[in-house]
Amino acid sequence: MKSLASRLTKQEQMSEALIVGLFLAFSGGFQDAYTYILRGNVFANAQTGNIVLMSTHFMKNEYLYALKYLVPLVAFALGVFIAEQIGFKFKYSKKVHWRQIVLLIEIIILFVVGFMPLKYNILANSLVSLACAMQVQAFRKVSGNAYATTMCIGNLRSGMAALSAFTRTRKRETLKKAAYYFIVIFIFAIGAGIGGTFSKDIGIHAIWISCAFLIVAIGLMAMEIRK
Repeated sequence: MKSLASRLTKQEQMSEALIVGLFLAFSGGFQDAYTYILRGNVFANAQTGNIVLMSTHFMKNEYLYALKYLVPLVAFALGVFIAEQIGFKFKYSKKVHWRQIVLLIEIIILFVVGFMPLKYNILANSLVSLACAMQVQAFRKVSGNAYATTMCIGNLRSGMAALSAFTRTRKRETLKKAAYYFIVIFIFAIGAGIGGTFSKDIGIHAIWISCAFLIVAIGLMAMEIRK
């Protein structure tokens, strides 16, 4: 048990620890399912999917349908910009980790989204996309390896590449690297499955569950600062 706890938390910065990455990945999967299942089949994180759907509607001259994908796409880009600015301004702050600021803003945004009726889906989806972008920009490493908490394609590629390398080198570290990626993908999938189910059962307030997981992530990072 102690060994497991060590693997989950061992890292120079708690923001890069596996345990934090898992909470963020669950939240990321939950958010994507929430917007797609409940908010008009729009992806919060998977902007590639939004671009495909947006372009399809534009080609059919269905401009209003295209806008419901374009606006979240622009919001996602804005979220990356905002997170980068926060990181630059508060990078050396000793009182609070700049990534905690990002998560706090994300929690506030998602909490507000939980009050928005379905008729405001475009705005709700845009806010969730903005929050997701801030998260993916702020948290880009787990256990020293580049990863994403709000999407899987990069993690899947990196995990399989590491697994392929292990078949040649037989290095335990390479296998562990692959395992980390697959664990993150698995937790993302669990978050998406639960997010889809709860979105149908609870409705617009379901996004607050995602907030709860982000609060835990902030708490774990606060433990590092207190030390």
